[in-house]
Amino acid sequence: MIDALSLDPTVVAVILAMAAVTYATKAGGFWLLGRVDLSERAEAGIDVLPGAVVVAFVAPALAEGGIPEWVAAVATVAVARKTGNLLVSLAVGVAVVLAVRSVL
Repeated sequence: MIDALSLDPTVVAVILAMAAVTYATKAGGFWLLGRVDLSERAEAGIDVLPGAVVVAFVAPALAEGGIPEWVAAVATVAVARKTGNLLVSLAVGVAVVLAVRSVL
């Protein structure tokens, strides 16, 4: 019988390799951007990129979602405008969608 808490060395190696590649990709991007002079337009594009990525992930779920998803979207936008903190607004959105789903 296989122990449920045992770790397969291959899985651990794959996870560590993926972490190393992810870190190298991010560190390489920061290193490269530190050596390139960006135009104001390019800097503005990079500044709004995290929000655009979030919208790309959320929009399809929102398009197919119901009342809980739309209420959470409104709450998320309101918190984002009030606080300017993306992490807090996402946490509020998740909490609101869970709360509304439990009520409906």
